[in-house]
Amino acid sequence: MTMLKTGEKAYPDYMEPAVRGKGAVLAAARRHSVAVQQNGTVVAVGDGRAGECDVDRWENVIAVAAGNVHTAGNTGKSHTVALRSDCSVLATGWNHDRQCDIGEWRDIAAVAAGWRRTLGVRLDGTVVATGRRAEDACDTETWRDITAVSCGDWHSVGLREDGSALATGNNQRGQCAVEEWQDLTAVAAGCFHTIGLRRDGKVLTTRGPASVESAVAQREEIVAVSTGSHHTVGVTATGRVLAVGDNSYGQFDVALWRDVVAIAAGSTHTLGLCADGTLVSAGNDADGRRDVASWVNIRRPDGD
Repeated sequence: MTMLKTGEKAYPDYMEPAVRGKGAVLAAARRHSVAVQQNGTVVAVGDGRAGECDVDRWENVIAVAAGNVHTAGNTGKSHTVALRSDCSVLATGWNHDRQCDIGEWRDIAAVAAGWRRTLGVRLDGTVVATGRRAEDACDTETWRDITAVSCGDWHSVGLREDGSALATGNNQRGQCAVEEWQDLTAVAAGCFHTIGLRRDGKVLTTRGPASVESAVAQREEIVAVSTGSHHTVGVTATGRVLAVGDNSYGQFDVALWRDVVAIAAGSTHTLGLCADGTLVSAGNDADGRRDVASWVNIRRPDGD
């Protein structure tokens, strides 16, 4: 990074939350799960045959992402991405489309991983992308003032500093129709749908699975959202978790979860971090992707 004078920042004020490490501490993908520990190391469980769980030597990590994809007979391989405290990026796993070619990335404030691609938000609010370009999901070169990004299977979504959203990629199900959304604090992309969390705790959705908003009839404030391939989960201000969409594997059997501070939705499973540091999970447990009960000292989303 460029050397700065004392007290000088290389990024706009709106990037402060990302720079201070308020990124995703949990990530769930097609067949594996990942988390950041308080000491900056990373733990992973599940099917790691493509190297997506080879995170043992990672250090100084503040956020993680995992390349999720819908469950099908021809899907499974994935990759894992990490943002380090020095704003560099690490990646491991499947690299067929060069989705792990992030070695030269610098000055990154946030990361996201999708099927065969990786996105990074630079400190200046621009976005860098690597990986599969067939559906134009990596066409982010013109994006500006971005604070966060999310990857679906074939589309990518960005959150602007002014609370609006933009998207690129496959739009056959209307998953990129976010141009009218305003006052957002977060976005999340699934296989065929996109979720937007508004500042007032309301949830917006494109065509796809029913929204968390409809599940709670606007009676509860949502403070965080995550999308799996075909299901959506949200954390309320009281620490409860709500879920809608496909429940074929029990991935949104979360009604009894309490005091949850972070969530991650994978293809067919869901993870939650509780305030006391324990982990909860629901859904498909094949390949050991839900073997998270023994994880300890997982970093909280507020950086603690």
